Amino acid sequence: MVTAAAAEGVDGLTFLRRVVAGEVALAPIGSTLGMSLLEVEEGRVVFGLEPAEFHFNPIGSVHGGVYATMLDSATGCAVHSALPAGVRYTSLDLSVKFLRGLGEKSGPVRCEGLVVHLGGRTALAEARLYDGQDRLCAHATSSCMIFRPPT
Repeated sequence: MVTAAAAEGVDGLTFLRRVVAGEVALAPIGSTLGMSLLEVEEGRVVFGLEPAEFHFNPIGSVHGGVYATMLDSATGCAVHSALPAGVRYTSLDLSVKFLRGLGEKSGPVRCEGLVVHLGGRTALAEARLYDGQDRLCAHATSSCMIFRPPT
């Protein structure tokens, strides 16, 4: 809850820049998976991850849930980066397309999230997951619900 408390009272871009700077811890799920937030600007974020054996499924490749978590994080944080202080969001859906496997020789993984549309009540974002050779491994879209304080 420490990370969530640090988001209170500041706009999304400021909060996420503090995460990149190391002033605020990444959300616990990111720490659990070994993700890092590498870049942030309004409407765009980049996460990184070095695949390790604990990410693997029983057949020796990165589990689809790791892909989905990175893609969900990138789409959600891209939306968060565009929100003013006091405005919250949550994912309504996540549609993932797996295009290429990741394994021990994939190199560092990069996941870029971008806001496609930011409306009053909903947002649409997309994310792309790349391997260490800059090959597209997965793509996702996500709709987010926007919660604005009453006026």
